[in-house]
Amino acid sequence: MPAMNGKAAVREIRALEESKGILSTSGAKIVMVTALDDVKNVVASFGALCDAYVLKPVDTVQLVNQLKSLALI
Repeated sequence: MPAMNGKAAVREIRALEESKGILSTSGAKIVMVTALDDVKNVVASFGALCDAYVLKPVDTVQLVNQLKSLALI
């Protein structure tokens, strides 16, 4: 993303939800799709309150499983 990274986007979405009184557990389901596979980035993404983490190149089976686990499909 040209304007901000994914973790910043997650933080911004969660802050907007919080300002409206929406808990992250009731807010948008956020699936991080990234090429960053190191532990530091994974932990930071979940720390920013993403709901799932999918590595590029995207494995369709893994993506579908993540979406099912979030009850999105």
